[in-house]
Amino acid sequence: MTSFHARDREPLDQSVIDGQAAYTKQSLNLYDFAVFRGTAPFFWRCPPAVSRRLYDTSVGAHHLEIGVGSGYLLDHAHFPVTDPRVTLVDLSPHSLAHTAHRLRRYQVNIVRANVLDPLPVPRKSYDSVGMSYLLHCVPGSLREKGIALAHAAAAVRPGGIVFGATVLSAGVPVTFAARQMMRLLNKKGVFHNERDTLDDLRDQLEQHFVRHELSVRGCVGLFRAWTASGENT
Repeated sequence: MTSFHARDREPLDQSVIDGQAAYTKQSLNLYDFAVFRGTAPFFWRCPPAVSRRLYDTSVGAHHLEIGVGSGYLLDHAHFPVTDPRVTLVDLSPHSLAHTAHRLRRYQVNIVRANVLDPLPVPRKSYDSVGMSYLLHCVPGSLREKGIALAHAAAAVRPGGIVFGATVLSAGVPVTFAARQMMRLLNKKGVFHNERDTLDDLRDQLEQHFVRHELSVRGCVGLFRAWTASGENT
């Protein structure tokens, strides 16, 4: 069963609106091929198997996904239980509807929200929070949009995990082809990662979590981060 939550928000910045406008019903039908068989392995040098392994080793029984795309990674994830509860958070109604339908075999809840705002979800409630291929689409530098990591940390239970991946533009090996593709996507407003560095990602993880793991595959930063155990609720 799918439920919808509404939330009053301040007017969104145009760059935030532009970033999610590319996710139309038509584009989502091509998303898996374009991203996980196209840009990720050939430009970012991060094969889909790497992202799928991240999910298989991180998702919990009660999972929150922020920035859902087409739902590819959740659809292929091996959850630790047969009937996981999954909450989807995104600004794009098309992505939410597409992914909810794809995951209809699970208990799915939908929340339309901006990741730069506090999330309208229960605090300290989720076993895991995923946010893959999200931050490079959010306007601002990582020092500014790192607030999204703080919002994710607030949603996960004490000792829970926040994990994900993002395409970086500095501090990682970026091929000529990848640099050209990044410039094109930034120009179109689909990406906002011109100032996204590996050091800034590490700094944000250190700021919002008690422990983290950060690795690089191609020009993608992959992270797993944990909140403190035994926090007061």
